[in-house]
Amino acid sequence: MKIEWTESAEKAIREKTGVKSGLMKLKYDTDGCGCVVSGVTALWLVSTLDEDDERIETNNGPIYIEKSKAIFLDDVMKIDFVPEVNSFQLKSPNQILNPRMSFYDRTQ
Repeated sequence: MKIEWTESAEKAIREKTGVKSGLMKLKYDTDGCGCVVSGVTALWLVSTLDEDDERIETNNGPIYIEKSKAIFLDDVMKIDFVPEVNSFQLKSPNQILNPRMSFYDRTQ
């Protein structure tokens, strides 16, 4: 799997995380979705990893994904940031996986 950050996404994530330390996770969140197939991706800053998490190297440092949820992601993806809607986007050459991907600080 290959994940690339755009320059605008790198800048936005630096602004949102500031000097906080933590691990970046691309979370496939299914809470409240009713079914695992209806999940939605989000960026989480976490202090610890889960047993199922897998490290993916990116052009902006490592990001972690849940191995069991990798089937819902594409092999090549890009994380972008759209300032007009103050939101991240997750896209691949085939589709937009999440046009308004949220960022959550879960280190607290």
